[in-house]
Amino acid sequence: MTPEEFRRLGHQIIDRIADYRATVAARPVMARTAPGEIKAALPADPPQSPEPFDAILADLDRIVMPGLSHWQHPRFFGYFPANGELSSVLGDYLSTGLGVLGLSWQSSPALTEIEEVVTDWMRRMTGLSAVWSGVIQDTASTCTLVALICARERATNFGLNRGGLQSEAQPLVVYTSAHSHSSVDKAALLAGFGRDNVRHIPNDEHFALRPDALEAAIRADLAAGRKPCAIVGTTGTTATTALDPLAAMARIARQYSLWLHVDAAMAGSAMLLPECRWMWQGIEGADSLVLNPHKWLGVAFDCSLYYVRDPEHLIRVMSTSPSYLRSSADDKVKNLRDWGLPLGRRFRALKLWFLIREQGVAGLQARLRRDLANAQWLLNAVRQTPHWRVLAPVPLQTLCVRHEPPGLTGEALDAHTQAWADRINRSGEALLTPAILDGQWMVRVSIGALLTEREHVETLWQSMRAQAEVA
Repeated sequence: MTPEEFRRLGHQIIDRIADYRATVAARPVMARTAPGEIKAALPADPPQSPEPFDAILADLDRIVMPGLSHWQHPRFFGYFPANGELSSVLGDYLSTGLGVLGLSWQSSPALTEIEEVVTDWMRRMTGLSAVWSGVIQDTASTCTLVALICARERATNFGLNRGGLQSEAQPLVVYTSAHSHSSVDKAALLAGFGRDNVRHIPNDEHFALRPDALEAAIRADLAAGRKPCAIVGTTGTTATTALDPLAAMARIARQYSLWLHVDAAMAGSAMLLPECRWMWQGIEGADSLVLNPHKWLGVAFDCSLYYVRDPEHLIRVMSTSPSYLRSSADDKVKNLRDWGLPLGRRFRALKLWFLIREQGVAGLQARLRRDLANAQWLLNAVRQTPHWRVLAPVPLQTLCVRHEPPGLTGEALDAHTQAWADRINRSGEALLTPAILDGQWMVRVSIGALLTEREHVETLWQSMRAQAEVA
């Protein structure tokens, strides 16, 4: 493709994205395709000869678009907000078009230094102290894996330079809430701890980790000859947005010399609001933390920020320095290949830089406050309606609700809950996420898409009542 062909077709693509965003509210929120339907519409063998780009775009309309669930839809209330603000989309588009890679500072100096600037901007925007240093990773799952590898190496005095975990006399143990994200368990397994050495600590009535149960588990492992290694706390758990007591957890981590990692993947965006920072009180006692600007804040996926208090430890664990990447600038700059798992990195900082500059801190704060207010409106509406119940506190923008008709319990209530949520999802009116809480099905309502206004939340509430009260 020549630059002139790219110019012509690129304008078409931008127009398509703009038209899509302008009309997305008219589409059904959830894809209605059957399993295997999209694959069946595509040839099994690749084309032997070049195809006209118009044919590719025609198949985009005919096959791809009907197979999408629309995360940017104003009535998307599933999973979590994954906002791709258009200014960030342009940053991502530019990053891909420039095609530069960050193998080292010298391979693209601006890539490294813009990343340094925007991660420090986010540090300041969320009220973190100057002791924190940040880097962009792909997702929170990777950040948690990096944190647990670093915790493992600190607990073993860099056992990776010897025989690794296989040479350790005592099994290392990781502690986390029963409501932490599934990526914590996955990271612990990939980091070599083993499933038997992951402790899921019980929660209190607000679904937050209980510090007394955490300390009891640590003492039991010490008594059994095991070696406590790391604690993973959560500010804003996936199911309920529960808030683990970080200050108490940090005290326990200090007392027993454990690494404390904090997952604030979605809730971290709320820390742009000074009135929300009580939610992670004690964060300064952590060793590492993650927040995802690609959740709720508005950055196009993927862009996950990993912060550490001791970057030298991170670098010692992750460093790689092949001769072909060394340069005379190495002692004066950051080589971000030493700050995570991959050698190369995309210019992800551009989409965060574009977003912050185009929206401004005040613009981002205003949208977050809008979403919090909409969640409180729905909370009050549900509480005031007979036979509807809110099952968990609502500190952020996610509600856990259940419709409980008189006399309906157990499996029958579960079937009722899944049925009315499924009717809404299949109708195309909205998208909600059913989940299990305390052994019983409920429905999560996650508010925060870019286009979601009060009118969309009101329409959702009407649909919930209509579908749940079907005879």
